[in-house]
Amino acid sequence: MEGKMIGPGPYRATKLWNEIIKLFRGGMPLRRHWVHFRSYDNSFTASEAVDYLHQLLKRNHNFGPEVTRYQTLQLLRKFLKNHVIEDIKGRFGREDFEDNGQLYRFPPRSPLKPLPKRTPCKEINSFPRIPQWDDYEGVPEPDHVPMKPLVLNSENWNKRHSIAIGEVPRCKLIQRREIEPRHVGQVWKSMTLTHLQRVLGLSSLDGVLDATLVHSKHIMHNVFSVNKQGVVILKNKADDLPHWVLSAMKCLANWPNGSDARQPMYPGFERDVFRTVAEYFHRLREPLLTFHLYEVFVNILGLLQKQQVASEALQVCCLLLPSANRRKLQLLMRLMGRVCHNPTLPPLNDAIATRTLMVQTFSRCILRSADEVDLDELLATKLVTFMMDHHEDILKVPSTLQRSVEDHLSHLRRAQIKYAGADTDTSVLSPSRSFCRQISREEFEEQRVTASQGAMAELLENIIQDKNMSVKDKKKKLKQFQRSHPDIYKRRFPTAESEAAVFPERTQRLKPQMMFLALRKPLQPFQRSWSFRA
Repeated sequence: MEGKMIGPGPYRATKLWNEIIKLFRGGMPLRRHWVHFRSYDNSFTASEAVDYLHQLLKRNHNFGPEVTRYQTLQLLRKFLKNHVIEDIKGRFGREDFEDNGQLYRFPPRSPLKPLPKRTPCKEINSFPRIPQWDDYEGVPEPDHVPMKPLVLNSENWNKRHSIAIGEVPRCKLIQRREIEPRHVGQVWKSMTLTHLQRVLGLSSLDGVLDATLVHSKHIMHNVFSVNKQGVVILKNKADDLPHWVLSAMKCLANWPNGSDARQPMYPGFERDVFRTVAEYFHRLREPLLTFHLYEVFVNILGLLQKQQVASEALQVCCLLLPSANRRKLQLLMRLMGRVCHNPTLPPLNDAIATRTLMVQTFSRCILRSADEVDLDELLATKLVTFMMDHHEDILKVPSTLQRSVEDHLSHLRRAQIKYAGADTDTSVLSPSRSFCRQISREEFEEQRVTASQGAMAELLENIIQDKNMSVKDKKKKLKQFQRSHPDIYKRRFPTAESEAAVFPERTQRLKPQMMFLALRKPLQPFQRSWSFRA
């Protein structure tokens, strides 16, 4: 039973736990067993449970073939502790499950974990608003203003495009002051979280990440304070790895060239060095990926089948880490990668392959939850394996995000041309402004066409109905409108008669002297008179 794929979303670890319990209870073979001359129906041995659950996890899309038998045994111990299973005498609550012939059974009801009630997004997870032009005008804006898309009407069109109809309004150049550091940090934080939400394919990060625990100073430090290799440089050396740990990591990473000639060399020296590094990371009070980012990284596990998408999501998530954690993670991942691909390094364990040893040793040091979620080992192993194989790409700064933020900041720093009487709609001045409801491309194209054409038709009608405009100016503007928007003009004036109706022919007025002559009686025909000349 492969089960269904649990995609990204809130409380993914709890959903995975419930899914595995349902599959295990629904498919585990049950039969009669005899122990001490007594039969037990609907039971199974510990070894049978390990065999079945191990194959189930390896076939499941949420876990994969990397799951080991030992990890399956650890999961069954947690099943016993959480009363998913019980021994034949009804006992549970301890983790003494072993891979042997001990008999177990399912209780009448298996306790599935209830999903926590999600707090509304406004209360716990509101993103900081991206600063726009008006933030530097001294006009306070509330944090949660319903943002409406620009509706183009005749008034807006006249103000913004009055040049097209023959009028050049007065304008002035508004010089913007330099952006304050807090605004720069606000832009980085908001755009980073928005980018992460888009990559994860979620409508909201509610239940996945608490934005109040994300600090913009960490994001900016992780982007800009790096060396040539891209490793974070710390301002406070006290937050860095101790000198003796760095020396041990260099020794293993560059083996055999990294060992100091003054260091004692003896059989098993490299194993002692590795044990020294492992003990330091095991003593950390918090995993490198931190407790409050646990749910985000668990959600990325649902994207591992899409390598490029998962790598991009991990790039963004690792920017949210405290700078000291990111530096330690970078150095540890580089060490793990080099040790796994160093053929000259002697085996660090006689029973386990080096690659498996690296993952098992450092998984809990990298990812685990604060309340010890029951699937921590399986989830951490899967994520650390992926990160170790792609660490060079994952621990880079996402170029797309950095370019987007820098473009937005450049836009804010530019001066603005403001026309007299024109509004300064931030939805026009800031291309990065997002709206409360995202619409599809088809809806956008339909709204763009209908709104724009409707406004242009309204503008044409206003020109026609304007009684204060002279006939000469009206004809001039209509000709300009016809050249710019022939389709709209054609719909309004389909025939020459409809166009002529706007300018009715007036009765030609005669001059006063001509009117006088017209009122007189018609002249008699000219008669030739006789000449008086002799």
